[in-house]
Amino acid sequence: MSIEIIDGEAWQHAYGDILTTTALEHGADEWRWLHRTWGVVLEIAFEKESQYERWREVPAVRSAFDAAPRVIFHRGWGGTSGSGEPRRPRPLAGAGAAELEFDDVIDRVVDAVVDERRTQVVELDEPSGAAASC
Repeated sequence: MSIEIIDGEAWQHAYGDILTTTALEHGADEWRWLHRTWGVVLEIAFEKESQYERWREVPAVRSAFDAAPRVIFHRGWGGTSGSGEPRRPRPLAGAGAAELEFDDVIDRVVDAVVDERRTQVVELDEPSGAAASC
C-alpha cells in the first residue's frame, strides 16, 4: 500500500509513530516514509489484504487519515505498481560488471604472456623444412 499525503510533513510528525506502530501490530512486513517536494509517502506492505483492511479500521488510523491535509491511497507498492508486493530491483545490465583498473605492471605481464602464446601457436602452424620441400 502506498499512501501519499500532500503537504504532509507536519502531519507525519504528529501521526507517523501511531501509524507505523499499529501497522506492525496488524502484520505489516515492511514500511518506509519517503519525502518528496510535494509532501510525504507512507509505503506499507502487508502479507494479506485482510491485514490491511483491519489496520485501516483501527480508530487511531482512521483519525490520522481524517486529519491529513490531502490523502491519496494506492494499492500496491510505489503508487502505481498495481500489486500487493513491493517492487523488486531489476537485474543489472551486463551482470553489473565494471572494468577494473589494473596497475601498468600487470598489463605488461599479461601482454607478454599473450604475445608468447601467439608465438607458440604460430610456430606450431608453420610447416617443417622437410615437408615444405616436397
